[in-house]
Amino acid sequence: MILDSIGIQKILPHRYPFLLVDAVEEMERKKRIVGIKNVTINEQFFQGHFPGAPVMPGVLIIESMAQVGGLLLLQDVENRENKLLYIVAVDNARFRKPVVPGDQLKVEVKVITWRGPFCKVEGKARVNGEVVCEASLMCAMVDANTSQTSAPTHTGDSSSNGGAEKKG
Repeated sequence: MILDSIGIQKILPHRYPFLLVDAVEEMERKKRIVGIKNVTINEQFFQGHFPGAPVMPGVLIIESMAQVGGLLLLQDVENRENKLLYIVAVDNARFRKPVVPGDQLKVEVKVITWRGPFCKVEGKARVNGEVVCEASLMCAMVDANTSQTSAPTHTGDSSSNGGAEKKG
């Protein structure tokens, strides 16, 4: 294990009940990471999703991917304790199989591009080797003390680079 929950909390600002990664098993800095989320019946969201047939909400699987990716991205950022990563886009999300209590979610995230404050990553979540969810995420890094009023925006088209590196 590369990072346990104590090490994770030194990097991510998330805390229980919204910390959705328990350990990091593998990491290639600036390239890829594999994190673990142990899914238990004690998770607060199972109280209402769904009573008698508990299923982990898909948006929380995506959030788990984002947090695992955040662990990778924040490794090499100066002054990271004053930075936040916001999800600004989710593309091509596919949910293949429900995630239920007792499952161990293995989340692999790969960096696709990183320009200025923007990063695009691809994530796959697996249970017992089977892909249960996959998605592409676009994240923006912001200063924590100004994040409420000045989060960068990115439209995805070339006419507005949203602070990203200029082309050509």
